[in-house]
Amino acid sequence: MSESVILSVPTEQLAEDVRALLDPALDIEVIVWDSSVDAPRDRLDIVVPPYMKQGATLKRLQEVEYRLIQGQAIGYDGVAERLPPGTVYANASSVHEAATAELTLALLLGAQRDLPRMVRSQDRGEWDSFEAPGLADRRVVMLGFGGVAKAIADRLLPFEVDLVPVASHARKEEGLEVRSIDDLAELLPTAEILLIVLPGGPQTHHLVDDAVLSALPDGALVVNVGRGPIVDTDALVDHVSRGRLRVASDVFDPEPLPADHPLWKLDGVLIAPHVGGRSRAMRPRIARLVATQAERMARGEEPLNVVIRA
Repeated sequence: MSESVILSVPTEQLAEDVRALLDPALDIEVIVWDSSVDAPRDRLDIVVPPYMKQGATLKRLQEVEYRLIQGQAIGYDGVAERLPPGTVYANASSVHEAATAELTLALLLGAQRDLPRMVRSQDRGEWDSFEAPGLADRRVVMLGFGGVAKAIADRLLPFEVDLVPVASHARKEEGLEVRSIDDLAELLPTAEILLIVLPGGPQTHHLVDDAVLSALPDGALVVNVGRGPIVDTDALVDHVSRGRLRVASDVFDPEPLPADHPLWKLDGVLIAPHVGGRSRAMRPRIARLVATQAERMARGEEPLNVVIRA
């Protein structure tokens, strides 16, 4: 026998999408609450905060009784410290991996074939033929081998790169030899591309510092699709301003980049404004995940993607 579930989502659009997917035999009520006003009920079994600004919702959780917080992002750094005791928090694994991998490939190709130069030439009406590094036969050292990194690897390997994943411990996974983070110093001098696909938090803060950047060969490309604070921005600016390294990234520290930040005007920089997961694939995928979580709760099953039990 199923139980009743009250699900709150932050927008009417998401509510409509979820309602269309739910099993009509289950007692699931979907209501809209974006935390800008008082909670409409004393009990909300599942709370889905807004995508980019979930902090306001997390602050108001003590106003309601709830069983699960379903985030709309994969990353959850800094979330645990803001949750009341007893909170169960699930991330949006399965929603953003493909879109983030797509953007990663766009950044890699854009930088390695110098698409910005082509755009500038087009703006001038100038036929400018040139040679670029490309991706084939380039060594890519990829920091991280979670869901997003694996989605990137699936799409990157057909470009015939020499892909070297690096994770907390060495292992063979997905047909690849994953190297230990302890081997990073050995790998950096041969890395033509350093691809960062790590979560944020104290353990990875400034992991890519001046020492790491200095170990990369001249002309190497740094791509960050993880979290901005993983990279020491001041050190990165120093290397790029000297023409030693190039950058193509979706995340930065700080965000948003101030209008007068030097990265905007330096040569060899390709900036994406933290849009890795923001493709049209997100809407149906987040709706499917939220509907699945509600149905699982109604059937007495454990939720998927639980990453925090506060």
